[in-house]
Formats: sequence, structure tokens, C-alpha cells
Amino acid sequence: MSEAPGGIVAGLRGLARRGKAEAEQEAIAAAALRSDRFRQEREPDWKRLEAIVARMERGRLSRLSDADVLDLPVLYRTASSSLSIARETSLDAATIAYLEGLVSRAWFLVYGPRVGLGGWVRAFFGGGWSRAVRALALDIWIALAVTVAGTVGGWALVAADPAWYGAFVPIALADGRVPGASREVLRATLFGHTKVDGLSALAAYLFGHNSQIAILAFALGFAFGVPSLLLLAQNGGMLGAFLWLFHSRGLSLESAGWLSIHGTTEILAITLAGAAGLHIGRAVAFPGEKSVLVAAAEAGRRAAQVMVGAVVMLLIAALLEGLGRQLIENTFMRLGIGWGMLAFWALYFTLAGRGRVDEDEA
Repeated sequence: MSEAPGGIVAGLRGLARRGKAEAEQEAIAAAALRSDRFRQEREPDWKRLEAIVARMERGRLSRLSDADVLDLPVLYRTASSSLSIARETSLDAATIAYLEGLVSRAWFLVYGPRVGLGGWVRAFFGGGWSRAVRALALDIWIALAVTVAGTVGGWALVAADPAWYGAFVPIALADGRVPGASREVLRATLFGHTKVDGLSALAAYLFGHNSQIAILAFALGFAFGVPSLLLLAQNGGMLGAFLWLFHSRGLSLESAGWLSIHGTTEILAITLAGAAGLHIGRAVAFPGEKSVLVAAAEAGRRAAQVMVGAVVMLLIAALLEGLGRQLIENTFMRLGIGWGMLAFWALYFTLAGRGRVDEDEA
């Protein structure tokens, strides 16, 4: 008789376990029924949205009716609402996965970019780039002033003490262009092929150096623009030292032609890159009534457009440097090409895209 209470307790525990298992099964069945009912009520809209999306993805826009085009945003919002409900109520994973894929595909058609690569290129060169440059007018003038100041400073330092020349231009890559070189040696580096076929060692160094300056001036702009300005000043210092060297031997005009054929485009590209970095830095330092993140994001979009254009300009400068300067040895022709390119850029940035509404300027 002493074992009876224990048997009763064990029996009660067994009943409790069976009751719990049955309750869990009933909950699972109810969830499945709820999921099926949820899907059945909304599935026609999902299927219609999926059909519209599939036709648009295959480029069959002509097969879409006016009703389909008008209903696309409504169907997208309906599917998005269904996805939110499915996640909150923990419906079956298959339904949630299906809705996630459908909503993602529909989002790109409703809100995604509506132009291809060709359209983007036409919009960029047709006015987008020039409008972004004009929006950075203050930063460009500051960057240009710093570059000019660096050039004057480099000239003055080397003129006072030629030992400063090595601080701006690596002697190992100078290819004979060093203080103390005779006029004949310096002139020979400006005309005809030097000891290095194609681009001279210094020309290759100048292009690589300037490309790095442009990229770094843009990338480091987030630090309130200070590194960008320092890099522009350093690059100007190298230019000033180089110009002084040839001026000291009476080769000012010849060296100006040698640099102009590609340098007007290349130096302008560096200035634009530095201005783009400065623009981001100013937005971070002085966001105004906007938050720092919002101000930086807006400035970053404009600056990125300017930087993409600066890369294009660097590529053009490389072609002028690698081909034009090697094939054209007449100083006045070099000056004409170089300053002609500068006039082209000035007109393009001043006039292209005028009269069109730009979202960053609105």
C-alpha cells in the first residue's frame, strides 16, 4: 500500500506530459492553419506582383497594362506589409523567405535606379559632373589658392637655398634635372627622348605622384580637410622647385611648354580632388542645422561625382603626357595644346548642364 501514492504521482506526471505534448501539437496545427489562411487571403496579390516583376525583369514592358503599372506601387506596399506581419507573428519560414525575395525584387523596380550605364554616362558628362564642380566653387578656390601658395613657397625656398630642391623632387628620379646642371643638359631633358624610352623617369614619377596626391587628397578629406590642403601645398612646392630650376637657366618658356601640354589638365584634376576632400571636411566640421552624418552624406555625393571626373582627367593627362609631349617638340604647340585644354575645361565646367535642375543644388 505504501507504493500507491508514488504510482498516483507518476500517473499524474504522465498525464501532464501527454497534455503538454498535445497542447504543443495543437499550437503547431493552429500556427500552420493560421499561416495557410494568411497566405490564402493574400496570395493572389503576391502572385500578381510576382508576374509583373518577372515581366519587367525580362524587359517585356510593352506587355504591361496601364493597370499593372499603376498597381505596382500598391502591390509592393501590400507585400511589404505582409512581410512585416509574417515576421511579427512568426509564420512559417517558407512564407517569410518567399516574401523577402519578392519584396527585394520589387523594391529595385519601384525605387531602384532607372537608367543603365549608358544613360548614367550621358547624364554625368552632360551636366551632372559640371554641376557638382560648380557646387564646390568655394572649395575649388581655396584649393587653388593653397596650390599657388605652395608653388610660390617652393620657388622661394629653393631660390634661397638650392639644397631644398631635394626635399621636393627626389634626386634619384630627377634624370639630370638638378641644381647645378648646365643649360644644355636641362634643355635636352625637355626635347627629344631621354635615356629612358617613352616617358622619362621624372615624367613617370610626376604622373604617379600626382595621381597619388589626387586620391589621397580626396580620401583624407574627412579629417576636416586639413590633410587635403597639406597635400596640395606639398604638390605646389614640388612644382615651384621644378619651375625655379629651369628659370635659373633661362628655360622658363620651354619648361612651361613641357609642363603645359599635360600639366594644365593634371594639376586641375588634383585641385578638384583636393577640393572634393575639403568639401567633405567642411561638411563634417560645419554641418549647420543638419546632423554630421546627413551633412557628410550630402557632401560625399557631390564630392564623389567630382572625384570620378578627376580620375577621367588624370587619364586624359596621361595620354597627353605619354603621347603628345613625346611627339610634339615645338614649345608654342605644346603651350597651345595645354592652354587650349585648360580653356576647354573652363568652358565645360562653366556652361555644361546650365538650366537643368540638379538634386544636390535644389
